[in-house]
Amino acid sequence: MARVNIAQDIINRQIKDKRVLNFQRRHHVTDPFIRRLGLEAELQGHTGCVNCLEWNEKGNLLASGSDDQHMMLWDPFHHKKLLSMHTGHTANIFSVKFLPHSGDRILITGAADAKIHVHDITSRETLHVFSEHTNRVKRIATAPLWPNTFWSAGEDGLIRQYDLRESGTHSEVLIDLTEYCGQLVEAKCVSISPQDNNCLAVGASGPFVRLYDIRMIHSHRKNLQQTQSGIHTFCSRQKPIPEGAAQYYVAGHLPVKLPDYNNRLRVLVATYVTFSPDGTELLVNMGGEQVYLFDLTFKQRPCTFLLPKSLRTSGAEVQNGKTTTNGIHVYSNGFRVADTWNLGAASDLPPHLEKVKQKANDAFAQQQWSQAIELYSEAVQRAPRSAMLYGNRAAAYMKRKWDGDHYDALRDCLQALALNPAHLKAHFRLARCLFELHYVSEALECLEEFKVKFPDQARSSACDALDRDIRVALFSKNDTHEDKKGGSVRLRSGGRKDSLSEDELLLREKSLDYKHRYCGHCNTTTDIKEASFMGSNGQYIVSGSDDGSFFIWEKDTRALIRVLQGDESIVNCLQPHPTYCFLATSGIDPVVRLWSPQPESEGLDRRVVQDMEGACQANQRRMNADPLEVMLMNMGYRITGLSGGGSGNGGEESDDDDEETAEGQVQCRPS
Repeated sequence: MARVNIAQDIINRQIKDKRVLNFQRRHHVTDPFIRRLGLEAELQGHTGCVNCLEWNEKGNLLASGSDDQHMMLWDPFHHKKLLSMHTGHTANIFSVKFLPHSGDRILITGAADAKIHVHDITSRETLHVFSEHTNRVKRIATAPLWPNTFWSAGEDGLIRQYDLRESGTHSEVLIDLTEYCGQLVEAKCVSISPQDNNCLAVGASGPFVRLYDIRMIHSHRKNLQQTQSGIHTFCSRQKPIPEGAAQYYVAGHLPVKLPDYNNRLRVLVATYVTFSPDGTELLVNMGGEQVYLFDLTFKQRPCTFLLPKSLRTSGAEVQNGKTTTNGIHVYSNGFRVADTWNLGAASDLPPHLEKVKQKANDAFAQQQWSQAIELYSEAVQRAPRSAMLYGNRAAAYMKRKWDGDHYDALRDCLQALALNPAHLKAHFRLARCLFELHYVSEALECLEEFKVKFPDQARSSACDALDRDIRVALFSKNDTHEDKKGGSVRLRSGGRKDSLSEDELLLREKSLDYKHRYCGHCNTTTDIKEASFMGSNGQYIVSGSDDGSFFIWEKDTRALIRVLQGDESIVNCLQPHPTYCFLATSGIDPVVRLWSPQPESEGLDRRVVQDMEGACQANQRRMNADPLEVMLMNMGYRITGLSGGGSGNGGEESDDDDEETAEGQVQCRPS
């Protein structure tokens, strides 16, 4: 069918020029092209880490910014440097952007000197200097429909808006995160939706990603100014962001796991946010964790946020507020899933999916957890009403035990129970997942309901073992409850405390969950690591990694399909070309690398990482390694036997009787 469509497009291309563009945009990135992606050229000229890349709208120019404080302009198709300009910055450049509708003449740079410069590259002069941020400027965003306006994210916790028609030296504070989260919060990244230029996404320190309606904020402030200019000025404190103008997103397990990450000195911070081409999805590279995709059209609350408030054992302050009417509810007669999850009864799998499931079972039996997960996911995508597939994939997640795996397993267990309430193993695995996610009281209640519902399993060794683990944890928790109370809501531990406002707590309570999670890379060393959509429909996801590689996943199946060595140390930036299967990357090396599909006749590419599973496992160990070991690795030392990660059995029940079985110092470190 795909060949017929492409052939038809070729015919259409010969008829009308407009269809040429349609053809190009629909088929410029395909699976065969991605699987042949290789190094085309290296652009040399910078003398420091290249921290930012930006294509112009036509895709015939590529801009780069570096620690050397220079901005360079490249002809990517002829591999030529067109311009090298010192920006006037006195510290590392972290962001470079073309100003829309300026004829590719105006470029904006933001840097660690807390300044933003606007440059005319034709005359090679700096037109405007903005010095209002008080800490490093990490990202700049522009909007296609607002040619004189841009935004910046700074580590002073501010999102600023600039209008060059009004001033070349002053800006306004659009969002002040310190009013919500205290003086320690840092804004790290900002992005504007390509379809709705009033929709702005912000990534900051902590696990929450924020989405704002710019139009509502401006309208609210205009009304406030009119009110304050009147006679009646004595009123209660006005909210800086109006009701309904902000929506938070978070991976459901992260708030409750935050104390664990703090204890291991892992910083949870959104290092990059970007919208899909159609503006319906938001991609987030979560520093210290994985890459997450949020569906902006579907409002699914995090499962952990929907646990009854009276039973919560962690993160109570994070979720302080009214409980919702959707999601998980615990009743006296057992665990029940709300109707929003109930998709109907499962049916037998067709033969071709039965083969996929059997391959997944075989991989599971050989302890190839990632392969099993990938195969189960492929089958789930084609048969979303099969409780058995969700239950099997949950088991594989629980065996692999990478960061976030137990939460994905919990979601799969809930889906399996919604489809088949009598799914024995899904019910037991749900109790285990709740325990692993530190919802100990809920885990005990779930296990007790399991014993009532399945009395034949009540005295099994797996059931007894989980019961003991839960009661030991409850006893330990009761002894230390007062010491740990409220720890999960703090963005940092020790030192000055962040002061979370009631508005912030309420917004966090209303956070929405992710749709997909992409694993394999490592993002713990730098706070500018990107993750981008690739393809006209955003059908692929690309991300850099601390091991010097970059990873490419198929978006919908989450399958890892390509890993390439992109830097001697760390890959930070990945910017796909707007209309070609062409990718620009950069990192710690002082070069920009260009990647395109290579001829099949060229044989083995030395930059292709053949053992993708091994690379993923090594990165998972790296993310969970002792900070000293990570520092030594980044200095070039080879460390063996890293802690963390792993894929042990971890006490889950056996599946044997179940047919379902399933170099140099880095200058762009986080502050």
